[in-house]
Amino acid sequence: QVQLVESGGGLVQPGGSLRLSCVASGSIFATYHMGWYRQAPGKQRELVAGITSGDSTNYVDSVKGRFTISRDNAKNTVYLQINSLKPEDTAVYYCNARKYAWFGLLEDYWGQGTQVTVSS
Repeated sequence: QVQLVESGGGLVQPGGSLRLSCVASGSIFATYHMGWYRQAPGKQRELVAGITSGDSTNYVDSVKGRFTISRDNAKNTVYLQINSLKPEDTAVYYCNARKYAWFGLLEDYWGQGTQVTVSS
């Protein structure tokens, strides 16, 4: 019903920057809560940043001040601006879309992921 496609990952040096993009199609983008998750080798997937349909944002402590999530509803796109990259940021980054009803989670979709590698 909803398709998510991430892009923007790559190999960067410590201290560098990247901007990840996630384009959604198949439904009404503006009604979904969007998030970026990441999963490093041997570790569990974690929520990095989230943005609600009302533009409220939240971040995991390890990325506060370095990562910025934003959305452009006219383009059906959510972004993750990543600055001051560290080797520990290396992971596959996934885009997530969720819709909630009054009784709980109604819809949950995931992109295929984009690799971010931070190395000198």
